[in-house]
Amino acid sequence: MQTQTREDYRTLLLAAVGGTLEFYDFVIFVFLATVMGHVFFPTGSPDWLLQIQTYAIFAAGYLARPLGGIIMAHFGDLRGRKRMFMLSVFLMALPTFAMGLLPGYATLGIGAPALLLFLRILQGAAIGGEIPGAWVFVSEYAPAGRVGFACGVLTGGLTMGIMLGSLVGSAMHALFSIEQLTLYAWRIPFLLGGVFGLVAVYLRSYLKETPVFKRMQIEKTLAQNWPIKQIVCEHRMAVVLSILVTSLLTAGIIITVLMTPTLLTKISSIHTTDAFLANCLAVFCLSLSCVGYGYLIDRCGVALTLIAGSIVFALISYGFYALIPQHPNWLFPMYALLGTALGLITTVPCLMVRLFPPPVRFSGLSFAYNVAYAFFGGVTPILVVLLLHYYGHLAPAYYIAVLSLVAVLVGCYLLFSGEKEFVEVFPHTHTHIT
Repeated sequence: MQTQTREDYRTLLLAAVGGTLEFYDFVIFVFLATVMGHVFFPTGSPDWLLQIQTYAIFAAGYLARPLGGIIMAHFGDLRGRKRMFMLSVFLMALPTFAMGLLPGYATLGIGAPALLLFLRILQGAAIGGEIPGAWVFVSEYAPAGRVGFACGVLTGGLTMGIMLGSLVGSAMHALFSIEQLTLYAWRIPFLLGGVFGLVAVYLRSYLKETPVFKRMQIEKTLAQNWPIKQIVCEHRMAVVLSILVTSLLTAGIIITVLMTPTLLTKISSIHTTDAFLANCLAVFCLSLSCVGYGYLIDRCGVALTLIAGSIVFALISYGFYALIPQHPNWLFPMYALLGTALGLITTVPCLMVRLFPPPVRFSGLSFAYNVAYAFFGGVTPILVVLLLHYYGHLAPAYYIAVLSLVAVLVGCYLLFSGEKEFVEVFPHTHTHIT
């Protein structure tokens, strides 16, 4: 196993910090959704209608992810990883800052939500290229035997962006009244996010192109014409496997991080403040656990780590949703344990960068990841809410258990596929499955 140099650590840190700041820009919207509804839609509308309209605009960002990701990945495979890595964070910073300057419905009428929707679509396109691009970038920079650690640090940095958004949102509600937030203070997190994004652009200007891409340039082995066409025609199995494991990542983030604080207040006597504080603790544990799982992947192989991690996550999820309604005083330690178990999401990028060959790696990973996230990101909340009517407070655990079983089957398939890259202790990132 090769050791990482100071330059490797510096590159990894810059990528992770940039990912944290960019992901903050993408999620801060949801933490101010109620206030945004009152600002950008007609006064006097029912609360349920305001929520639907606001969350529809939030969801538009997810729907834009596949197209943005495919376009940026196309040029990332043909022109360079770093260029798209810089562009994605720049395209996130500008719309976020512009959101903080938008006039409300009272000033601009229907034009206000229309502009907000347009900017949210730009954010979705940016994040669609950012996350796959970041995983490809750090994996191609990492020496042999350290890809898991690199992806773990980067993934942990991305999840820290969620916690940063939650903390800023909580601080805004603590420092300002609803009237002040609606009048002017809602702009502060978005303007702050724009500044964060520009800082990330500056930090990433110090990054260099990945060694893998430089080697492909020298050897003239870059993808030709349309990488996405090659992905669809030659790497269908890799796409299917990537979509299947991404479904568990999507469910894990959406259910345990984004939905559970609200679910806790409905299925138990837990106060909203306690639920969100426990959520911050869980996300913090998740960020640390991502690094730990990356360490395990480098030593045990991605297939075994995926199988074991999925089983552990399913069991802890069941314990959490089964016990908390009867023992709400266990919330903080149990939620921290659940966040730690969710660190298995690091296996997803580690798996995908091995499934696709370097010339089309960015396009393959971006296509599979964003299509899966757009689909499961849309259906997961709806299915969980419907399942609550039939299975009560255990519905999230059952949903997670099904997708964990799918991930275990994927892990078993890879384990017995004969491809050494998925079982080797110190794998490189060049094997692919067609």
